Amino acid sequence: MRVQVVGVPFNSAGREDGVARAPAALRRAGLVSRLAERVEVGDAGDVRFDPPRPQRSARSGLLSERALVSMVQRTREAVAEVHRAGGFPLVLGGDCPVMLGALAATRDRFGGAGLLMVDGHEDGYPPRLSRTGEAADCELFLALGLPADGLPQELAALAPLLTPAQVALLGPRDEATIVREGAASLRGTVPMHSDVELVLRGPAAVAARSARDLRETAAAWWLHVDLDVLATEALAAVDYPQPGGLDWDQLGEATAAALAVPGCAGLTVAIYNPDLDPDARQAGRIVDWVAAMAERLAGAEPPG
Repeated sequence: MRVQVVGVPFNSAGREDGVARAPAALRRAGLVSRLAERVEVGDAGDVRFDPPRPQRSARSGLLSERALVSMVQRTREAVAEVHRAGGFPLVLGGDCPVMLGALAATRDRFGGAGLLMVDGHEDGYPPRLSRTGEAADCELFLALGLPADGLPQELAALAPLLTPAQVALLGPRDEATIVREGAASLRGTVPMHSDVELVLRGPAAVAARSARDLRETAAAWWLHVDLDVLATEALAAVDYPQPGGLDWDQLGEATAAALAVPGCAGLTVAIYNPDLDPDARQAGRIVDWVAAMAERLAGAEPPG
């Protein structure tokens, strides 16, 4: 299967720097050429969307709302095009809301979507309770269609993209912060394994079991990796570091085991900030991890 790279240079802070520069930085670090050494690969370039604006909507509580809506729509179209061509979409964020477009395209194509979300945060804030207003605090909340007032019609019409049973959340470590800030953890709503639980039970075993469970609930499933699931010692170039987290070997074990399970419809990689990586060494480490998965990406057994 041809791996098709799709860049989504979106920063939900309403800016064009930071994580929005990640797709270009990963290409400069050799991501496409490294994949091409192992598998058939193409590069579809970057999704284009409305210019970001660092303004928070009084109705929804979201920053850069129009850019968010257009990004989700264009990402949905770009992933749909890869699916129609029989390829495997490798979506490079930007930050985590890029997965909303990917999930919508997967549901459109296969009649349903599951989500294996590997992330250092739950990303389940109601938009109005997010301190930042960034959709990167909220994308799982939005995907689940949980109650939120004032959403733009285009986002409201998408939800829910999946049910709680169609989610597996691996690696979050911000539950205490969520509660302290007056929001509610998604623990008990969606299947969840914290970073500590993941390490204790074995990243490969938990990821494989989670992917198999998703196969029982959805026609296809999507793998989303937010790189802040890693410990700061492994990857410091993220905007919201926390104590704890996985090392590169543990992340590699989890993603390889998940991709061995049939039905994966694509992969998103998000939250790397090249502005915090001036010598591009961390970009190179990300490329190493993606390249190590190359055969599994190309050999993923498609949904059906």
